[in-house]
Amino acid sequence: MSDDRRKWSDEAVRRIEADFNRSADTHLIRVELPKFPGITLYLKDESVHPTGSLKHRLARSLILYGLCNNRIGPDTLLVDATSGSTAVSEAYFARLIGLKFVAVIPRSTSPAKIEAIRFHGGDVHMVDSAGEMYPAAEQLAAEAGGLFLDQFTYAERATDWRGNNNIAQSIFQQMAREDHPVPSWIVCGAGTGGTSATLGRFIRYGRYPTRLCVADPEGSVFHRHHADRSVTAPPQGACCLIEGIGRPRVEPSFVPEVIDRMIAVPDASSIGAMRAIAARIGRPVGGSTGTNIHACLMLAEEMAAAGQAGSIVTILCDSGLRYAQTYYDDAWLEAQGLDWKPAETRAAALLS
Repeated sequence: MSDDRRKWSDEAVRRIEADFNRSADTHLIRVELPKFPGITLYLKDESVHPTGSLKHRLARSLILYGLCNNRIGPDTLLVDATSGSTAVSEAYFARLIGLKFVAVIPRSTSPAKIEAIRFHGGDVHMVDSAGEMYPAAEQLAAEAGGLFLDQFTYAERATDWRGNNNIAQSIFQQMAREDHPVPSWIVCGAGTGGTSATLGRFIRYGRYPTRLCVADPEGSVFHRHHADRSVTAPPQGACCLIEGIGRPRVEPSFVPEVIDRMIAVPDASSIGAMRAIAARIGRPVGGSTGTNIHACLMLAEEMAAAGQAGSIVTILCDSGLRYAQTYYDDAWLEAQGLDWKPAETRAAALLS
């Protein structure tokens, strides 16, 4: 590495670390569950990051990983394949260190996410389906002599799962003075699989009795692969309307061995739980948070039936403001054929 490139890289790392130093940790919201005495729900609110989602952590790690492996220089075009939220955060960090960023996204990505990518200085390259993102991103990066960040491959290794203020360490530190400081369950979704890998490894590293549950859209391959490793694709025609989680292929960063349980969640149940928890906490949340909440309520019912007390922690992944034209638009939901209202009624009753 030349002296000039080394100086540039050092400055880029300093800027990212300075940005981190300016930021406080995300909040842990306690939600009482009167229907389930002795069981408390906690939401790790990742929507308060500067770019508004859990993916802020991943984007920071991916770009630091590229810098510290000497794959990113002062003229490197950064490219990634993403359903939206990761791209918003990657655009933010790319601009922070003075680089251009292109997001390869499906056309179905919410307009608010596309607007947010551009707001943070990123460009958008659209493809017709999620499966087309990967080769398109790889080709764009190769043609420009840039770097394909490849979140789906590097998510599980770019984050230090032993600590360094990752989301798992943050959860356990914030739970330390609660009634049940060691969670019975931590619930998350899987898009790249990086968050579940970090949580599962940290739980084992800390020797905690906590179990990890991954809530997965019904149309995704992940829960099928967890049950049977020979399954690497969902049935023909299976689809998922919940952005950011659930995949049509088993991503390289998905580590099923660290997951104790997976729960398949219909899209209508995700939307119903999303609406119910939004009403409960007084602000809109995204669809993937609804997927998590549906699984949390199932676990709470099971714990209560077994006479168990404890805490359940899940992730509030992003704000529902990004989905005003989709998940919070009744006409849009009706056009998708989703009968979500019974699920909302049931979730609201369990949360009340």
